[in-house]
Amino acid sequence: MKVITSHMNADFDSLSSMLAAKKLYPDATLVFPGSQEKTLRDFLIHSTLYLFDIEKMTKIDYNAVDTLILVDTRQKTRIGDLAKILGNGKVKVHIYDHHPASEDDIKGDVEVIKTIGATVSILVPMIRERNIPITPEEATIIMLGIYEETGSFQFSSTTIADFEAASYLLSQGANVNLVSDMLVRELTPEQVFLLNDIIKNAVVYNINGVDIVITEASTEEYVGDLAVIVHKLRDMENMNALFAIFRMEDRVHIIGRSRIPEVDSGYIMSLMGGGGHKVAASTTVKDMTLIEARDRLLEILRYNVKPLWKAKDIMFFPVKSVDADGSIHDAKSILTKYNINAMPVLSDGVVVGVITRQVAEKAAFHKLENVPVREYMFTEFQSVLPDDSIEKVKEKIIGHSQRFLPVVENNVLKGAITRTDLLRILEDEIAKTVLDKLEFHEKYVQRKNVRRIMEERLDDETLKKLQDMGNLADELGYHAYLVGGFVRDLLLRDENYDIDIVIEGDGIIFAEEMSRRFHVKMRSHKEFATAKIIYPDGFKIDIASARLEYYRAPAALPVVEHSSLKLDLHRRDFTINTLAISLNENTFGQLIDFFSAQRDIKEKTIRVLHSLSFVEDPTRVFRAIRFELRFGFKIGKHTLDLIKNAVKLNFLARIRGKRIWTELALILQEEGPEKILKRLDDLDLLKFISPTLTFTRDKEKLFTQMHAVFKWHEFLYQGKAVDKLQYYILALIDHMKHEDVAEFCKQLEMSEKLKRKTIENAERLREAMANLAMGITVMKKSEIFKILELLSREAKLFIMAKTKSEETKKAISGYITSRNSYKSFTTGEDLKKLGIQEGPIYKEVLDTLKDAKIDMNLKTKEDEANFVDMLLMEKGLIK
Repeated sequence: MKVITSHMNADFDSLSSMLAAKKLYPDATLVFPGSQEKTLRDFLIHSTLYLFDIEKMTKIDYNAVDTLILVDTRQKTRIGDLAKILGNGKVKVHIYDHHPASEDDIKGDVEVIKTIGATVSILVPMIRERNIPITPEEATIIMLGIYEETGSFQFSSTTIADFEAASYLLSQGANVNLVSDMLVRELTPEQVFLLNDIIKNAVVYNINGVDIVITEASTEEYVGDLAVIVHKLRDMENMNALFAIFRMEDRVHIIGRSRIPEVDSGYIMSLMGGGGHKVAASTTVKDMTLIEARDRLLEILRYNVKPLWKAKDIMFFPVKSVDADGSIHDAKSILTKYNINAMPVLSDGVVVGVITRQVAEKAAFHKLENVPVREYMFTEFQSVLPDDSIEKVKEKIIGHSQRFLPVVENNVLKGAITRTDLLRILEDEIAKTVLDKLEFHEKYVQRKNVRRIMEERLDDETLKKLQDMGNLADELGYHAYLVGGFVRDLLLRDENYDIDIVIEGDGIIFAEEMSRRFHVKMRSHKEFATAKIIYPDGFKIDIASARLEYYRAPAALPVVEHSSLKLDLHRRDFTINTLAISLNENTFGQLIDFFSAQRDIKEKTIRVLHSLSFVEDPTRVFRAIRFELRFGFKIGKHTLDLIKNAVKLNFLARIRGKRIWTELALILQEEGPEKILKRLDDLDLLKFISPTLTFTRDKEKLFTQMHAVFKWHEFLYQGKAVDKLQYYILALIDHMKHEDVAEFCKQLEMSEKLKRKTIENAERLREAMANLAMGITVMKKSEIFKILELLSREAKLFIMAKTKSEETKKAISGYITSRNSYKSFTTGEDLKKLGIQEGPIYKEVLDTLKDAKIDMNLKTKEDEANFVDMLLMEKGLIK
């Protein structure tokens, strides 16, 4: 193992020299031996240095090091703990330094020591001589060392070699302006944070043939001088057009910068309510999420960026055509002769329709060859002008599924564009924006593969099931994705085996093939394009076709249509639930994040995808609060404002009780539901569950105590399940009268079974608590047990939580703990052997024995027999 290092309290010459040495020793590891100067620390935070791999000292195995490369130092006392490596005689030491000799200098196996302005000026000629390529970014960072160490070439120690090294770096694309900025200007920690975010989140969009970078960042606190941050990014990467979107507090700020005439920043920003110059502009928008602002910006750009490509640049001409009065036979002959699939139909020189080879051939098959073309031509066609943008061409061909697009000016046919022509241009754009700019994209496009996390978190059987599904999708020509809460919890490292799969294709056909191939059961719901597969071990996976939902009215159930993965994810409730993981073999584990879900998970924030989210589905309000408390997140300010707006406009009142009940049931089954209910009460949301529902301070204390009792029971009696839902319902309805409980169940549209159980539990609980309150201190143990026997386990635990009487708590605890130990050995068969005639006396004797066993602590069968004999003698039934 080779290690490159420098001196402690490293400066820019240290960093530059280390990176230059890395070019000479590409298999070596970069390590700082200790702290760095503040300017360098700041630079490391907000620079493009993330491109380079600098390892932490704690991760270096000293025993594995065979070569130590020292740059900008040779003093043993200045390399910290790395000096320990020198004790191993097997370690070779290579030194590159410009400092004078000192007493504690290390002796190197290779030494290149020169009196020169900067150490890095020693290394640059070596890089040049070996024809080792360096990128403009690397050249810039190396240049930083020369500038700092020579005082921008003003120190007397500066040599010709320093100028020559700098000259070569300039020829390799070093950015001198950036060097000056980095050495002079400092950013605040808040600005550094945002700069780091916009570096990570930057994406290149090719719009009308022009590369435009759009990036975004988010913070709950106000940060000033956003333009400085944007300039920093633009200058670092020499971007021609950049738009940065910042969400701060309840507003979204957009800053635009342009160096090219095709992108007018001022005009673009004016369309979003702002303004400025062609080269620099900005705007601030309210009542819009970050995602909505980005989508709006993209829409404006597509129609307002002056295209490098226009329709006239890609159209072909002259165009073969047929007269509208010509026959189908004529059209078919032209199409076949010239091997074309579609052509325009003209009438007096004006395009009036389009005829395809498929239509002509079918018409001929049906003996219609002599019928005029106008009878079967396609008349609802789209066309473009010669100066229309490539974006408009895309919209016409792709958006309208039109394979042939006439180019018309003043009703005269100028040319035509086919689907193949457009695909050729799209291929060129891909080559331009991805292949030719691969280095740029690798830095900015968020590509993350979570396969390793899946292998760590999932058992082998589950992972194999997912891989099988991905392989099947490949065979069917589909794309399969893990989506929703499973993906979210995977990143949060929370256990979740509730697996949802989205298929770009036909989910029903996919599930049917899964059933045939892997011998699993399958249930489908064709109206929703969903299915559930059930493995022999009972493991279930939900499958759905990628679909979109739209709402005909606020709070209505959604209408479902097939769509793409992105549209499917866009219909989700919150950004944190919009992640997807590809399951196809070539991309298995690739994380897909269209809506910045990773950022919101990192920031622990719940955000909706668009401002009408709670209008379309008000039940999302309950989910927002449930997720907030479950994950320890916070609801974003804009999302919270939308919740308050939904309450104010009474949207939740339109929801059917059954849907409210579904959300309430999920809340009551969360860990610590009292926190969620308190939050609902604070936001005035409980009234939408039931007008009679309250959550006072006493009720909050009751829930807290119930939580403690539930945990006590769960710990001691793991085999005896408690219906958590029924348990907490008892607390919700505790203050209600009988008729209010019935109305509560009716409003929530509970099933008849659940309604009956809830009302019965409430009545028995009320009666039991009244009886226990009147005389538990004077009651026999058996009398208490008789009262408790009539109650469900949930009701008994509720009393333990609610009562302030220690006697009652002990009695219930004793009942739960020892109840089975009081089961009698004596049965009716034993009474029959004693000659007792069958009848009501059997029940009387056995009930009396049961009470005696509890009150008198009868432990053995012999104890019971003696008691029964005495009882029967008292009744004169035996002697």
